[in-house]
This record gives sequence, structure tokens and C-alpha cells, in this order.
Amino acid sequence: MKQSIEKILLVCSILLFFVIEVCAQKKLHTIRVRNMSELQQFFHYEDGKPVIISGHRGGMLPGYPENSIEAMEKTLSLLPSFFEIDPRLTKDSVMILMHDEDLKRTTNMKGKVSELTYEQISKARLKDRQGNLTDFKVPTLKEVLDWGKDKTIFNLDNKKIPWSMYVDLLKSGDYPNIVLSVRSMEEALYYYERLDNVMFCVAIKSDADLKAFQATGIPYNRIIAYVGDAVSDKTRELCDFLHRKGVMCFYSFPPTFDKLKTDEERIRAYCAELIKRPDIIETDYPALFAGLQQ
Repeated sequence: MKQSIEKILLVCSILLFFVIEVCAQKKLHTIRVRNMSELQQFFHYEDGKPVIISGHRGGMLPGYPENSIEAMEKTLSLLPSFFEIDPRLTKDSVMILMHDEDLKRTTNMKGKVSELTYEQISKARLKDRQGNLTDFKVPTLKEVLDWGKDKTIFNLDNKKIPWSMYVDLLKSGDYPNIVLSVRSMEEALYYYERLDNVMFCVAIKSDADLKAFQATGIPYNRIIAYVGDAVSDKTRELCDFLHRKGVMCFYSFPPTFDKLKTDEERIRAYCAELIKRPDIIETDYPALFAGLQQ
């Protein structure tokens, strides 16, 4: 009798753990942005504002590949985050998420994205960073944007997408949660003149960059500023100026602290940077910031 009760209790405990796990996975830390005003307010600099985390390439965890809806949803089950993602065109001009020109590193297929149709690529399955094959497929940009409504914000990098295609996609205002990363002031000005419902991530790492931005006439409330890959005294005065204009400064960790070998080393490095109070951190490993950034 005693053994039967113990078995029942064990089964109940396992079931309870499973239910808790499922519920935890379903509860998401969302960022709801319904219009341009709310997007600008989210990225408006305020002293003492919590550090904002951005998942580079959509974030990634073991079993959850980069640039996948599943990785982003898993990240949001752990902490609020927005996501930098990598749209790229297939042979038949479908925008999918894929960082590399070739499918080999991140899927079980080979070949250049630009030389394959979406129908062909849709048969591929994604690999996680450790090279393990998953059941997850390569998403289209539209699938991702539709999934992300009322959940998060997207920072669209540009992997050879014609600028006009972004304008055509975004001019309707159906997606109020978009930041466009630009590689030149010319690109920023192109979007600014055609879209009034997106913000821009602009590289402003020096006084020369700042002057080039000022020459565009784009208002400060339309940008976040990429200033480097670590908090540095070299950009302190620049960041102080941008803060006075309400602009948040953006630091990208993939070239630096993300390259450390273990999670423990990364977390120590992240904590050291968090003490310096960066505004926005972009990282391959947003999940490691859960509970750290307040």
C-alpha cells in the first residue's frame, strides 16, 4: 500500500512539473507596440530606464536555431526582448529569414538562397548553433511579422533586400513595431522620405558620424544609435549628447563578450557591462540576461 501511494505521488509530481513547464512556456513577456508614438516612447531615453535586450539573429538557445520563430518565442518566455532579424530574398523574391547567403550552416540543405525558390527552401529544417537538426522550418518575413504583432519589436537588418521592397512592405502601417537597420545615411534618408511609421538604427560612433546624421535632417526621435560593441569612455560624451536628445545608445555584443567560451564567462562579462548602465544590448544569447538587466 505504501509503495502504491509513493508511486501515485511520484506520478503526480511528474505531471505537476509538466503542467508548470507548459504554462511557463505559454506565458510570454511581451512588448506591445500599437503605433508609431508607442514605438518612439519605448526607445526614448530616460535616466534610470531598465536596460533593453535585443536578440541578435532572433536570439538562440540549444535546440532553438537563430532566425526562427521558435527561438524568439522561447526567449520571450524568459524575458522581454526585441529581435534583430535577417531578411533575405529567394530566387522567386520571397523574403525569408536567413543570415548567410548559403543554407549549409543553419539548415540540412546546401545552396545559395538567391538560387533556390521558396518552395525548395520550405523543405529545409533548421539547425541550432551546436549543429543539431530541429523540426523547425525557415520562416518567411511575413510569417515572423504576423507572429510578432503585440508580442515584440523587430529590427530588420538588410541582406541585399532592395530598399523599395521594405517601403512597399511597410508603407501600409500594418506593422507598427519595426526598426530598420541602415548601413548609410543615404539609406536612412531614403526610408525617412517614404515611411513615417518606422524608426532607424543608425551607426553613430564618432563626431563625424553625428555630423553626417545631422546633415540628413532626420529628427532624433526617429533613431536609436549604434555606438559600439562595448561600453567605453571614448563614446561617453557622444552618448551624453544623444541622451539629451532623447536617443538611446545601442551596444552589440556578438563581436566581443558573446564570443567567450562558456555561459558562465559570458554572464560575468555581461554583469560587468550592466554595471555601466548601457541603454540597449544586442546579444546572441538574450536568454542569459533573464533576471540580470533591471
